Amino acid sequence: MTAKKRILAIVGSASENSANLKLVEHITDRTKAVFDVVIFNRLKTFPHFDPELSANNPPQEILNFRAKIEKADGVIICTPEYVFSIPSGLKNAIEWCIATTLFSDKPCGLITASANGEKGHEELQLIMATAMAKFTPETTLLIQGVKGKINKNGEITDSKTANALDGFVSAFSKLVML
Repeated sequence: MTAKKRILAIVGSASENSANLKLVEHITDRTKAVFDVVIFNRLKTFPHFDPELSANNPPQEILNFRAKIEKADGVIICTPEYVFSIPSGLKNAIEWCIATTLFSDKPCGLITASANGEKGHEELQLIMATAMAKFTPETTLLIQGVKGKINKNGEITDSKTANALDGFVSAFSKLVML
């Protein structure tokens, strides 16, 4: 039997019980036979990015976060859009990693789940391409109107969204297994 692949799922929302967290939990449940998923949803606890510290003396919590990325066989980022952009906490976390090569060729799945999400989704892809992450159009997913497509128990209530999420999981699994 092949060992499960380690996946780090980063939740970009600062809300405790966000739709993005529920989506990641849904993916975790659906993929538990092949993936060992670690959910990271504490971005709001990170200090503000400091380029001098990032290169020479990063805080321990940043070192711990970087280690999670390094050990992962793949990374899923699931985030809302805030004011036509990715949330500041997610951008801050990624900035702490830019001085490294952690995302270089790292298989990534990028989900933007929000009311609209178009601009945030474009920005997330641009940032992760700049970080040299490995993703494809099939491992990106925009879920618009997410609050009407997932219930409070984390169940996907919209069949098109469920099918799109299945396609995303399949493509991401293939990318990680390469």
